[in-house]
Amino acid sequence: MTSHHAANWLDTLAARGRAHFVTTDAVEQLGISIPAAHATLARLLRKGRIASPYRGFYVIVPPEYRSLGCLPAEQFVDQLMTWLREPYHVGLLTAAAYHGAAHQRPQRTQVIVGRSRRRIRCGSVQVDFITRHDMSSTPTQIHNTRTGHLLVSTPEATALEIVGYAHRCSGLGNVATVLVELGEAMQPGPLANAAMGCPIAWVQRLGWLLEQVEHRTLAAALLPEVGNRAKAPAPLMRSSPRTGAPRDPRWRLIVNAKVEADEL
Repeated sequence: MTSHHAANWLDTLAARGRAHFVTTDAVEQLGISIPAAHATLARLLRKGRIASPYRGFYVIVPPEYRSLGCLPAEQFVDQLMTWLREPYHVGLLTAAAYHGAAHQRPQRTQVIVGRSRRRIRCGSVQVDFITRHDMSSTPTQIHNTRTGHLLVSTPEATALEIVGYAHRCSGLGNVATVLVELGEAMQPGPLANAAMGCPIAWVQRLGWLLEQVEHRTLAAALLPEVGNRAKAPAPLMRSSPRTGAPRDPRWRLIVNAKVEADEL
């Protein structure tokens, strides 16, 4: 098997709009053995024609992305998770950027999954996996990409998740900054619905934060859920001391941290 033959096969895949393949595809379509496929793919990896973000899974790297050493994550995450047969959605700051809150766009793509997974490093492209065991109830939207599509949490679900995983979003101050822009893409009804599938402490914190950044109509949509489900005061910040901290009775929240949004 010559490298020229393999390169032609990659060009054919790309011409058909396909940007990924797995080892068994190379074996079957090139008519070679598994050891020969591994050798051929290793040569293509060294030349930068392909990259492997996950063992056995490869992406074709066109010239405009050779400096990255990989395809952008948005162009392979859905295909990879489909191959792994694992539910996912793009979330947190990455999802917020898709919804217009790009001021704090992360350098790494943040993906929510149901079980623990190691971070992907492929060239200069990085994907962080955040585990959420109850993710199946998260509302999502489809966003089209150059190579297919992505499942992205809705603006309302994104707001709840960035509060719930504030430590993965550079802290509550940064979350408040994101909410200033993200709130423009949110609606009260879908927000109330999304809150029903989240831990009540997330809802309490988000409602309070939305009031602080002047999205009061959105905040008001969360008050009934807090009234129905919040049995005890929740801390605004879990890691900060609670003794002596003021309490907000409307949100049943212990305000044990000072939170300020950056000016945009």
